[in-house]
Amino acid sequence: MKQKYKIISLYIILIFIILFSCQKQESSKAVTNNTKEKTEKLIALGDRFYDNQNFDSAFFYYNKAKFICNPKTETESFVSTLNSMAEIQRSQGDYTGSKSTLTEALPYLKHIKNPKYIWNTYIELGTNYLLTYDYNNALSYYKKALSLNTSEGRKLSTQNNIALVLLEQGKYNEALKILIPLTDRKEILENPESHVKILDSIGFCYFKIGDPRALSYFTKALKTAIETKNYLSTAKIHLHLAEFYETKNPSLSKKYAQLSYKNSVLKNYSEGRMSALKLLINNSANNELKNYSLLYIKLNDSLTEIRQKAKNQFARIKYDTKKERNENLKLKTNKIENELQLERQKNQNIISYIIIILSLSLILTLYFHLISSANKEKIEATYKSETRIAKKLHDELANDIYHAMAFAENRNLSVSENKEQLIKNLDVIYARTWDISKENGPIITSEKYILFLKEMITGFNTPNINLLLNGIENIPWNEVEKNKKTTTYRVLQELLVNMKKHSNATLVGINFKKSDRNITVTYTDNGKGVNLNSMTFKNGLSNVENRINSIKGEIKFDSSPNNGFKVIFKFSI
Repeated sequence: MKQKYKIISLYIILIFIILFSCQKQESSKAVTNNTKEKTEKLIALGDRFYDNQNFDSAFFYYNKAKFICNPKTETESFVSTLNSMAEIQRSQGDYTGSKSTLTEALPYLKHIKNPKYIWNTYIELGTNYLLTYDYNNALSYYKKALSLNTSEGRKLSTQNNIALVLLEQGKYNEALKILIPLTDRKEILENPESHVKILDSIGFCYFKIGDPRALSYFTKALKTAIETKNYLSTAKIHLHLAEFYETKNPSLSKKYAQLSYKNSVLKNYSEGRMSALKLLINNSANNELKNYSLLYIKLNDSLTEIRQKAKNQFARIKYDTKKERNENLKLKTNKIENELQLERQKNQNIISYIIIILSLSLILTLYFHLISSANKEKIEATYKSETRIAKKLHDELANDIYHAMAFAENRNLSVSENKEQLIKNLDVIYARTWDISKENGPIITSEKYILFLKEMITGFNTPNINLLLNGIENIPWNEVEKNKKTTTYRVLQELLVNMKKHSNATLVGINFKKSDRNITVTYTDNGKGVNLNSMTFKNGLSNVENRINSIKGEIKFDSSPNNGFKVIFKFSI
């Protein structure tokens, strides 16, 4: 029964723990999915505005997505969003802001499995450093991008970027070593835009080192650019041709510079317009020089203003989004605190339920254990009592009955003397039967307990035994538990019976004393006594000791041969 209740308790506890754990997992999963879904929607909005060249709005939605996105669980989305933001900032001339945005992505690159996102970050950083004339850092990030295990197209693009850095550093021969092999690559030949850029770059390198092959590369690049209507590349090639003819043929140089300016205007290529105006200023005079100079100044001021506005705009978007995020975080914090409070309350309730269940299980276990122990003790006590009664019946009453039967068979009962002797024998048998019945009968523990206790004790007072009783009236018997009253009665009865049978005592004293919450009973007699070192506790004395132990009392025996017998026992009220 006890094992059954333990198992039931364990099952209930396990069910509570499993339900609580599942609830937490489902809650965490729901929050993660909700965040991911919002992030994807914001990125999709940003991409739509970017494709329509509405960069302010694209930057705004990318920035919102960045703040919602969890960089630890959605690392690729986080880094990709930062790359898009940095690309917008760089295209609008905010190079410092672009580098700052990309720096946020760097710590998370080691957690990305798809190398294309890492490649985009390195390329953007390299391009920013290139445009701000920090060629060493530009070269460093381009080389990092080249070392990645990515597509062949990205590797070729990276090699071209490295060559551009070398070209800006004036390392034209090193740049040519990279560029020339690229012209034979299938991937380059199938991509006219990339092919034009490489041909133009080779032509520029040859031009810088004084190699006459420069013109053929410029011409070939220009032809492909015009055929594919690549106005941006056309503007750049015209600019290089203007530089190429600047000293050889100034009028032709001026013509190419004007064409470069015109194509730059078509593609809104501000840097190309500025570079073309510089060459036109160098090749012009009088009013034409003045007009080009004023146009250059106006364009430069306009670009400076646009770039500053772009920086301010991007900074404001970041600030506003951060402010909004902080306010949202504050609201979320309050919400989370409330949810945590509710969760704590829920946990406390669960713990309370578990404690209650455990307590009930323990109480049930203890209850059944106590019942089992009580039943066991009761059975043992009954067995001992029955054994003792059987022994008395056999040792005392059976012998007397046998002698009476033998006397009746062997004597003439018609003789008055024999008849009187038989009657006396029967009276003895009756008296013994009454003593055994009284000794094992029920004990009254009500308010009349003291009267029955006195009656039992004084019943052993005979002409040969003087019995002294002291202090019995001073004990608050109404406050004593029933089982302790019964034990006191039975212990004194056992001691008096043993005294009458074995000790030959003529004087017996029983003293009752109360101190604090304890009752002490002292029994003494002047009988023959016993040797405690060699005494074996059997029958009556064994019962005495067991009874006192059962009520958690203390008992002490004191005796020696020819010096009487003394017993002191004590128990709490």
